Amino acid sequence: MMLKQHLIFILYSLCASVFKGSQGQFPITQNVTVVEGGTANMTCRVDYNDNTSLQWSNPAQQTLFFGDKKALRDHRIELVRATSQELTIRINDVSLSDEGQYTCSLFTMPVKTTKAFLTVLGVPSRPEITGFTKPAMEGDEITLTCITSDSKPAANIRWFRNDKEVQGTTEVNATGKSFTVRSNLLFQVDKRDDGVAYTCSVEHVSLYKPYMTTEVLEVHYAPQLEITHSLIIPQEGQYFKLECVSIGNPIPEPVLWSKDGGELPDIERMIVEGRELTITTLNKTDNGTYRCEASNHVGTSFAEYILFVYAKDFPGPTTDPNALGQRGPDHALIGGVVAVVVFITLCLIIVLGRYLARHKGTYLTHEAKGAEDAPDADTAIINAEGNHVHAEEKKEYFI
Repeated sequence: MMLKQHLIFILYSLCASVFKGSQGQFPITQNVTVVEGGTANMTCRVDYNDNTSLQWSNPAQQTLFFGDKKALRDHRIELVRATSQELTIRINDVSLSDEGQYTCSLFTMPVKTTKAFLTVLGVPSRPEITGFTKPAMEGDEITLTCITSDSKPAANIRWFRNDKEVQGTTEVNATGKSFTVRSNLLFQVDKRDDGVAYTCSVEHVSLYKPYMTTEVLEVHYAPQLEITHSLIIPQEGQYFKLECVSIGNPIPEPVLWSKDGGELPDIERMIVEGRELTITTLNKTDNGTYRCEASNHVGTSFAEYILFVYAKDFPGPTTDPNALGQRGPDHALIGGVVAVVVFITLCLIIVLGRYLARHKGTYLTHEAKGAEDAPDADTAIINAEGNHVHAEEKKEYFI
């Protein structure tokens, strides 16, 4: 009985050792990802080995190393470690053509193999922006193009207007194992684009941070003018200044001042210095419309200011009379006043007409008194004449 149990234990131990050995004979590998131009370490291990050899082969099934023996003449490939349980090789300066499935073989009977995939990331080229015209003209329609090549997988392109992202249209083309990515940004140029930075950003898994390139847009546009004034209520005797504030690209030069469509009438009191017009001492003759005009190669613009000089002791209105003058008359108010005047006039005409009609009727009634009750025309005439007679009788004479 004891002998039988001992034999069973020996058989169980032998089976366990055989099972463990067969399990340990399978090579273990890992997939590797590397950036193009980098270094890839390919490692193959076994947990148990009875001195059989390990071998690495490339995707073309060419033997790279058999144990510690180099089989392929490629100066980029070198041995790192070779033991009975490990074979590690290094591939330097990895290229896209190195990508593929590598095989580690354990030469037992039968031969056992394990695959490891080497992924090579293609680094995108730094982007370039084309399509800029310097300078651009306001109203032009332009297309900015950003291009990057040699990426694998395809890179992602993003556009930014200053710090705000804007959407472009992207096109991807394959060139062998790598990709060329092109993105277009189409827009109509506005004066607000002058000085704006347009940035193309290229993002890729192989990059620690995106590649970026930036171009600043220059836009030429016609001048825009505005006149500012130093006093809200200009009065006689005061010092008064007008300034012609202008924007435009190129800067509009020079600024020309005029009054009521002609030259400035008093150059001794009206002094022009660049964009400023100064009237040293205001008087009533300065009332009028002042205009500043400026131009560049894109166009010409002007602004006007209506000056009204108040008396020296004038208390002043609650609002800026010059600003009101610049805005022009209030047509709604004028229309309302005219309507009221017309209505009152019509009422007076109607009342006066009724009054005149009433007094005229009374006069005729007294004149024909007695005739209105006559049975016929002859009698009416006689009665009327009788009334005249009585009227004569009522006359009094003073001597």
